[in-house]
This record gives sequence, structure tokens and C-alpha cells, in this order.
Amino acid sequence: MRMELQRIVDRIAARVKRPALIEDRRQRVVVYSEHTGVIDGVRRSSILRRHTTPEMIAWARDLGIMEARQPVRTPASPELDLLPRVCVPIRHQDLLLGFVWFIDESEGMTDDDISVVTEAMPDLSLALYRENLLGELTSQREAEATRTLLVESPEARREAVRSLLTDGLVGSDGQVTALVAHLVATPDDVLDDTARLALEHALVATRQWVGSRETLHLVRHDHGVLLLCGRHAGRGPAEEAAAHLDQALRGAVRGLASMARTVLGVGDARPRLYESLLSYQEAFQAARVGVQLPALGSIVYWSDLGIYRLLSGVDARHLDVARVHPGLGRLLGDEAHQVLLETLETYLDLAGNAHATAERLRLHRTTLYYRLQRVELLADTDLKDGNERLCLHLALKLARLTGQYQPGR
Repeated sequence: MRMELQRIVDRIAARVKRPALIEDRRQRVVVYSEHTGVIDGVRRSSILRRHTTPEMIAWARDLGIMEARQPVRTPASPELDLLPRVCVPIRHQDLLLGFVWFIDESEGMTDDDISVVTEAMPDLSLALYRENLLGELTSQREAEATRTLLVESPEARREAVRSLLTDGLVGSDGQVTALVAHLVATPDDVLDDTARLALEHALVATRQWVGSRETLHLVRHDHGVLLLCGRHAGRGPAEEAAAHLDQALRGAVRGLASMARTVLGVGDARPRLYESLLSYQEAFQAARVGVQLPALGSIVYWSDLGIYRLLSGVDARHLDVARVHPGLGRLLGDEAHQVLLETLETYLDLAGNAHATAERLRLHRTTLYYRLQRVELLADTDLKDGNERLCLHLALKLARLTGQYQPGR
């Protein structure tokens, strides 16, 4: 089917004497003709990445291409490095299948040229319909099997592994590491379809970089999942894949005003595909912690979370700092005590080493002792008591996770 589409697009491009590119209805590149002459940044990026940028998608949809039944002439956009274009929608029995795009730098593409494209539309729409049908059937089988890998039922997960291997969607049943990508919306926004499309583009781009038969992906309501299989699931290759996905995510959401930042959680490797669920749960919790604690960075490894591995699994109804240490709960309620809390946390992080704490905070030792004494007085605690120190430390980390304690803000 792809070869048939390639022949059609090459024939059309030759007749209208300008390069052509076909996208599916989600604006992923399907085929394109030979490109000579003028080319802009958007076309160059589309060919190299095999998909269109989210900014371009949003721009084009604002011009009404999703509803168009006739060719649409689109203006230039210097901000996007985009030249004028002619967009011809491809429909099969009024079902939108995709688009044929032509760069029209001098706006010299005539109605006769466009007629050449529309005359080829019956063959083009049928070929793209078949291509989409085959591709979507494969994608649906893979998505369903991947989704089933992440359910609680052991038998369902075993069946999902058999299905993936039988259909040749993964190369082997070996090690697996889960990555969870979370897009953090700005305070007044939510994750919309454009953001989810950007998320999928980043996941697909990383799969192409790693190898499509050594990865699986899934887009859920508020996050995306990438499973690294076989030799790519070890710590070293997983770190490389995580770095690539992190960059792809940043690039995909660049320019989307609704997105504040991206966070990527990485679970521990498991020996078999059947155990993907465990790695996924870890990656999901790591991403969740990363959303709450920006200081951890854009890539958060479950194995590096320390006490947050425990706290992230506690039922939210039980995440009450005052229950862990009532005195610390009182301090958290007053911004005037922020410096005392930061001093206490550093002291506890450094295992009660006063010399190291004074150096880290650049304090005179006398000032440090004064602050710690103030903490003891206000929180009604004794820092020489090991149990008290444990409760204070745990309560501080819990307060970070719940947003009650945000040092540096």
C-alpha cells in the first residue's frame, strides 16, 4: 500500500512541477515526493521527524483544514518558518483521511494545477484508506496488548505477552523498563488534545530512535507510557532512551502556552515483559513525585527516590504531616518559620552533622545552634532523640510531597 501511495504522490508532484507531501488525518507524514528547490523549516522538520510539530498542527487547524472539503490556501508564517501552502484534504466517502500539502512560495499554483490533484483523489483516497486501515489495525492490536500488560490480572498479562510475540510486535520476551511521561499544565490550563498529540509525537520519535520492535507505547488520559524491551531495558540504555525522550518532550511542547514543563519517571528493570506492570507503577509514582518536587529535575528515577518511594505509595487521605509530627505541623503553618525549616531539613539530611550543616548553609556554628534550639522550642521536640529526628525528617519530606513545604519559593 505504501508503494502505491508513493507512486501516486510522485506522479502528482511531476505533473504540477512542485514537491508534495501526504499526511494522515493526525498530521503524521505518510509519503513525500522528491524535494528540490525552496523548502522551509516546517517541511524539513516534517521529513526528518516523520511528523508535524504541535505548533504547526494548531496553526493549520485554526485555519479550518479539519473541516475543509475543498483545497485551502494557507498564508506564510515567519514565526513558524513556514512558506505559503496549498492544502488538499483527502476524503473517502466524506471520511477525512489526510492531506496533500504543496509549498507555494510565489503563490503561483494555479486552479489547473489543483485540478490535477483533485482528479487523482479517487485513487489517492482509496490507497490512503487501505494504508490507514492496515496501520490502524496493527496499532490497535499493539495498543490493546500494551494496555493489557498494565492491568492487575496475571492471566490477562500473560495473554498480552503471547499476543505481542505472536504478532511480531516485539522481538523477544526479555527485560523491560517502563518510562512514564507527564505533561505539567500551567495553573489555569488542562491537558488538551494538542498537548496529548505532542506527547504521542515524542513517544513515537523515541520509539523510532530506539527501534519500534524493542519498544511499546501508550497514551493515557494524563500521561504517556514507553516500555523499553530486551537489550534496551538495562540501566545504561534506559538512561539514554530517557534522555532522548526528555528532549523530544521538550521539543514537542515548545510553544504550547498551556504547558509549564515535562516530567519523566523511570521504573526499575524487570526480567520479563509479564512484569511490565511493576516497572510501570514505579515509573508512574516517580513521575508523580517529580511533578510535586521540581527540584528533582525533569527525569526522576524510582531507584533514586529514597524515602519518597514509601511516601508516594501512601493513600492521600493519610498524608497528614501533623499525624507524623504535630509540632512540625505547627511550624509549617507560619511562613516566618521557613528559614528554621530549611535549616532543620539540611541538618537532618546531613545526619545531624553540625559542622557539615554550617558549611552547607554558610552559617556560623553559633547561628546554627540558635536556629536548632528555636526549632526544639517551637516544635516541642528534642533533636537528641533518635525517634524525634526520624519523625521530623519524615514529616518534612511528606510536607514537600504534599506541597505544604516549598523551600526556595
